[in-house]
Amino acid sequence: MLSSSAAHLETPELDSEGPTLLHAITEHGGYAYVSMATLAAAGDPRAAEAAREIAWEQLHSGPWHSVDPVWRDAYSMACLHVARLHFSKSELSEALRVLDMGLIMGGTLLRKDLDSAVQKVSAVAGDASRVSEPRAERDVLRQVELDEAEVLQSLPVKSLSLKIVVKRPGLSLEGFLREYFLSGSPVIISDSMAHWPARTKWNDMDYLRRVAGDRTVPVEVGKNYLCPEWKQELITFSQFLARIEANDCSSADPTYLAQHPLFDQISELRKDICIPDYCFAGGGELRSLNAWFGPAGTVTPLHHDPHHNILAQVAGKKYIRLYPASLSEELYPYTETMLKNSSQVDLDNMDEIRFPKVHDLEFQDCILEEGRKPEPWGEGSDFSALTSPHHRHYIWRTKIKVGRFSFGPGDIGLNRG
Repeated sequence: MLSSSAAHLETPELDSEGPTLLHAITEHGGYAYVSMATLAAAGDPRAAEAAREIAWEQLHSGPWHSVDPVWRDAYSMACLHVARLHFSKSELSEALRVLDMGLIMGGTLLRKDLDSAVQKVSAVAGDASRVSEPRAERDVLRQVELDEAEVLQSLPVKSLSLKIVVKRPGLSLEGFLREYFLSGSPVIISDSMAHWPARTKWNDMDYLRRVAGDRTVPVEVGKNYLCPEWKQELITFSQFLARIEANDCSSADPTYLAQHPLFDQISELRKDICIPDYCFAGGGELRSLNAWFGPAGTVTPLHHDPHHNILAQVAGKKYIRLYPASLSEELYPYTETMLKNSSQVDLDNMDEIRFPKVHDLEFQDCILEEGRKPEPWGEGSDFSALTSPHHRHYIWRTKIKVGRFSFGPGDIGLNRG
């Protein structure tokens, strides 16, 4: 059991903003929530859980974009109350799980309190874990050499047979801007990530478990988000790594951590990467910093994004296919609002009767290896040369079957616009 002083989580933002937030929740009809949150602040564990459940129901009352921000902040508040009670009883794993839920699902008002609470709980948990016996042997990710024939067999027809994305080592910012960015052309920038700590640290599974193992993360389960059996789960990072290690490339239900702001959530991993200067070529700002972690066999369907992307491959290899914007209609995008940025075409199982135009379309592709960053064709940004809708394109990233442990734990998307 922690001492009385050490067992307390400081929540200065909650202390100062709490009354105003409760008033706002009342104005949104959250009388039951306010009643439970008031009891939770006084130390009632049942009331704390009840308040969190009320906020959770509001978060799932409709499409995510329609949820009123006050309920996201209400969920953060309830998570802080619940976590504080778990921490006071030395229930560190439970406290950390609840705080992660606040970071993933909550609002921005109490973000500083959530972050500082995670740091304190993690520090105490780390002190406790250091008394255990160390592992006799490091669990290191073993890279598997690519067999060209096997890779080609696992890729769609015509892969790596037409125009390959050009590779440029040591590309200057001026050269990047003039030759690629302004023209909206893709490029692989090689030999530019050797200084990233992630290049070595993220091959060590024990390191990943130590710094992030108890943290809760959202994952996707299934071939891809267009499949009817696809679903999302919340699991610990250790559970996720265990699934990856046990993954069979032929599995119909791979687990994939996709497009998640992991580095906002887990600051230790953020320290292992660097923001490439290419993200700021020509002005503008960083729109988002996301992570993709997955085993061999994970697939991202053919789709386009609303802004530029720099994709940094930290470990493993990934096949990428790029179609020009002028061919968007020939790629048969969905008409539904939620999927209109995705193509109906499955290049692994081409239906030439339904989609007769796809087979002869031009494209560029490549296998992105660890330590290189490709800048795909631009899709609309603050730059006038790329704001026209006709610059939109589809990007398809697909599977590379290279062995049990060959995966990309840190396939970092740096989206810039």
